[in-house]
Amino acid sequence: MNILRTGRSLLMATAVSGALLVAGCATETPYRPATGSGFNRTGFSERQVEANRFLVTFAGNTVTDRDTVERYLLFRAAELTLQNGFDYFVTVDRQTDRQARTYSTPGAGFGPGWGYGGWGGYWGPSWRFYGRPWGGWGGWGPWGGGFNDFDVRTVDRYEASAEIVMGRGAPPAGEVRAFQARDVMNRLGPTIILPEQRGRR
Repeated sequence: MNILRTGRSLLMATAVSGALLVAGCATETPYRPATGSGFNRTGFSERQVEANRFLVTFAGNTVTDRDTVERYLLFRAAELTLQNGFDYFVTVDRQTDRQARTYSTPGAGFGPGWGYGGWGGYWGPSWRFYGRPWGGWGGWGPWGGGFNDFDVRTVDRYEASAEIVMGRGAPPAGEVRAFQARDVMNRLGPTIILPEQRGRR
């Protein structure tokens, strides 16, 4: 039994160390072209719809807040406008989506139940939760309590997108959705973190 307890303690220590390492290394998405796919896609991307119309997107990772994602989207729209020889852009459609994903972290469970190799224990699923009447973490499994096999957590990320129409000269009078591209870049530029700057924050 002491061997099993020692093994369990080692597994718990390894899992906790791994989680702390990942959390410590996590930084917000810098301003850069998109990489990855699906839930793991981060950075900016665009698709040209017409000569002066683009769909622009910026996706952040799970530690990038909504304000940063929307700010980087506007900056990319302004940058793209100037790169294509235009002076301003109008946001025809703009939205920010919150995407969530739930993860379960596996571990080892031991307790009375199935037997294997003469040990008289089992490996099986259980669920971890917080907020029991007496406080702290609790667990549940089909064979009773004990060390939990899964920590369940939900993480979310933000992805902002906008369809923009570009124009030259002064924007239409009274158009509140119009942005002067160079002005946007000048004002937001100091807040934009490039990949090579991220380590110096």
